[in-house]
Amino acid sequence: MAGLTNIKNQALTERIEDHLFQYILDERLAVGAKLPNEYELADRFGVSRGTIREAVKLLVSRGVLRVKHGSGTYVASLMPLKADPLGLDAIEDRIQLALDLTDVRLMLEPAIAELAARNRTEEEAQRLTEYCDAVRRRIQAGEDMRFHWYLAKCSHNMVVEPLMPIIDAAVVSIANITRKELLTATVDTHQEILNGVLDQDPQAARAAVALHLEMNRIVIKHAKERSEKTK
Repeated sequence: MAGLTNIKNQALTERIEDHLFQYILDERLAVGAKLPNEYELADRFGVSRGTIREAVKLLVSRGVLRVKHGSGTYVASLMPLKADPLGLDAIEDRIQLALDLTDVRLMLEPAIAELAARNRTEEEAQRLTEYCDAVRRRIQAGEDMRFHWYLAKCSHNMVVEPLMPIIDAAVVSIANITRKELLTATVDTHQEILNGVLDQDPQAARAAVALHLEMNRIVIKHAKERSEKTK
């Protein structure tokens, strides 16, 4: 049932993404125009603020919106990028894709965690704690990636955050390779990442993310070996 719920939530988010983009066009919002806040948009579309937030993330990843911390969400372009700009959906070997994506994440996310430990605010630390708690309560791909997305947000690097939804979408698509084998480990390593950020210890946060991703890589590699044996 959890998998079905995830699919339904994803479908709703994508519908709201379409409605939100159409709203921008219908209202003739120019590049640089500020969108209404989450409360107003949630009321307009009859959905939760969380769904609005996820739809905004999708439009950020497609270059349509830009989020200014402490200011609001603004129109960045009226020409959305492809939903799959890297062409990952066309790759048939999903296990090798998972390995390659994990390698890319290992290049990026430990440094992101280091920045987050240095730059996070107290309010962001509280929100990151809430996301970590959500991972503990129900380990699903969406909860996991929300935690990593918000970790990127805490970095306060304007280039990092727009990159994360692209990685998110790809990682969620192959999450079933690792999820069953990493339930307890996922909770523990997310807590270690959080501890490093809360303690404002950049090296501890960096090491915890690296460990988290290396554990994912080992499980994916084992899955690849099993797959090759059955061919």
